[in-house]
Amino acid sequence: MSNNISKKILLGLSLVGPGLFLIGYNIGTGSVTTMAKAGAEHGMSLFWALVLSCIFTYILMVAYGQVTLVSGQTALYNIKTKLRYGYPLALYILIALILGELLALMGIMGIVTDLLQEGIRLLGMGEVNTLGINAILVVGLFALLFYGRYQLFEKILTFFVILMGLCFLVVFFMVRPDFGEIASGLIPRIPNQPGALGLVAAMAGTTCSAAVFVIRSIVVAEKGWDINHLASEKRDAFVSAGMMLFLSGVIMAVGAGTLHVMGLKLTDTVEMIQLFEPIGGKVAALLLILGITGAGLSTIFPIVLIAPWLISDLRGTPRDIRSPLFRILGAAGLLFSFGLQFINERPPAMMIFSQAFQACILPAVTIPIMILINQSSIMGEHKATRRTNAGLWAVLIFSLVTSYFAIAELV
Repeated sequence: MSNNISKKILLGLSLVGPGLFLIGYNIGTGSVTTMAKAGAEHGMSLFWALVLSCIFTYILMVAYGQVTLVSGQTALYNIKTKLRYGYPLALYILIALILGELLALMGIMGIVTDLLQEGIRLLGMGEVNTLGINAILVVGLFALLFYGRYQLFEKILTFFVILMGLCFLVVFFMVRPDFGEIASGLIPRIPNQPGALGLVAAMAGTTCSAAVFVIRSIVVAEKGWDINHLASEKRDAFVSAGMMLFLSGVIMAVGAGTLHVMGLKLTDTVEMIQLFEPIGGKVAALLLILGITGAGLSTIFPIVLIAPWLISDLRGTPRDIRSPLFRILGAAGLLFSFGLQFINERPPAMMIFSQAFQACILPAVTIPIMILINQSSIMGEHKATRRTNAGLWAVLIFSLVTSYFAIAELV
């Protein structure tokens, strides 16, 4: 009986491979930091922004996946070859995404090393320098990059997604947040407090991330799907967006149920662990560390692959993880993970900045897909319906508003 159940679970996971890959990419320490900070500072009052972000994430994932299935080409290559002035636009998207992801990588590794240092302290194993932890992680990640294949990365990310989800779910029930407060957070409002606009932009940037949609077309292509898999692609996108909403909502509720009720703000991720320990005990604190570390590591894999993936996407060349291009650029990307060892900036602040920066790129990936999915010469009978176009227009308006929030906060 247990073997049959295990086989069914594994079969179900195999059917949503691209979705799990994107959950692993999207629900990283950026999401953890942003959602926990939103919960700590504003309770569940910004929950509506998360719900909208996930709905719009689903719409764009389906659109990008559908164009890839019909055309047989990935996102940047389609933008470059099928749109007027498409090449400079595709080049802009490539550069902006790589820059945003490298900033995020610095924050992610800073958070992960701080948390692992705190976990080692909680286990009574003494003090370990974060630089040493950083170096060990980079060596391990480079070994996986050097010897790995896409299927291996997908399996590793699936493991981290499940680990992360279980850890946060356990912590969620330990905290026992007020479900009435969660429901009230569905009413759109922005607190009249400094930094609130930036948090809304960061929530949009980390959930409805521009990089997710470009990568979506790549992982759909890697899966070998074609137009006959359109129903699977939509189901996969729904599972992915739904899990993003669920996990991000749980993280926000954990922040609201711990730091917010104490009247405290999240300036450092380790503070959340130290403050949570008296509430849930050492086991709960270690679970939280394990969940956030899993989230961080699941995000690092796609980030170090994003530069060679996007370059291959733009050029329309095969994506070989074992090629010199992937190994050299992947190794160069991993070096950026040491950034906060030499910059006087706390990891959560770097993460919020990088996620708000991502929000500014969203209009640039929304407009091209609106044009491509409505071109009869490309899509034929699979051209966008009125409902799809209405959804894409709603995404565009949302992207422009959150971009304004990000720029206003950064300025």
